[in-house]
Amino acid sequence: MSAPNRGFKYSKAMGQNFLIDDSVAERVAREARVDASWGVLEIGPGEGALTERLCAAVGRVVAVELDRRLLPALGRRLAGFGNAEVICGDILKPDVLRAAAEKLRGFRPAVCANLPYNITTPVITALLSSEVFETVTVMTQREVAARICARPGTPDCGAFSVFCQFYASCGILFDVPPTAFFPRPGVLSSVVRMEARAERAVGRDDEEMFFRVARAAFAQRRKTLVNALHSAFGRSFTKAELADALSSLGYGAAIRGETVDIAGFAAIASALRERDARFYTDLT
Repeated sequence: MSAPNRGFKYSKAMGQNFLIDDSVAERVAREARVDASWGVLEIGPGEGALTERLCAAVGRVVAVELDRRLLPALGRRLAGFGNAEVICGDILKPDVLRAAAEKLRGFRPAVCANLPYNITTPVITALLSSEVFETVTVMTQREVAARICARPGTPDCGAFSVFCQFYASCGILFDVPPTAFFPRPGVLSSVVRMEARAERAVGRDDEEMFFRVARAAFAQRRKTLVNALHSAFGRSFTKAELADALSSLGYGAAIRGETVDIAGFAAIASALRERDARFYTDLT
């Protein structure tokens, strides 16, 4: 267990809960399944516990840290590694993400990080939608990990679940207790691994419709799917037309969107797009 830097003023606004359990850092790096052929982006390296393990395992590490106060300590800790670079910046800015990804050129690109809790969802969204990384292994709140990996029909399943699983196959690797961090968070954490899919459920032309259908399905969870879709697509389709489209795919009138899987949303998106090109007028 690494000793926490008790003289450092940790920032709640930046979601700073630094990993201090060396065995957890070692396990995260190991279960990310990366080696010298990989280049890894780390987000929020903090005091470098995970960074150090990654540097020892992979070909290149680019760590993006927002807090300038940490740069001197990170520099000292990583001084013995010639394959590490620390960028001071905000990973949610597209130019920072692009610059970090560019520095991994020549290696298989991956992400491995203990994500700051306050930016978990937007960071994962940006990473997956960038379509740059082969794998994304991150530690986050247990409840967020559960949402990422949730199966259709379960309480945790939502539009974010569908988004993540559209881009990647997702699975929780293991849980991490609050005692592994300093300051200790008030929640359990989990490490989740997302592996980019070689093939998507829909073609490029149907992606916008796919996500719009999925968002509509979960926007009003208590409604039947046909009513939820009508709320979103009423300008382009009558309720009868939507019911007919769902029926043609084998969905009954009582079906709810939360029970539909990725393939189902893909089929619905394709059916709606084929039935009425007026959909495109709703995108403006």
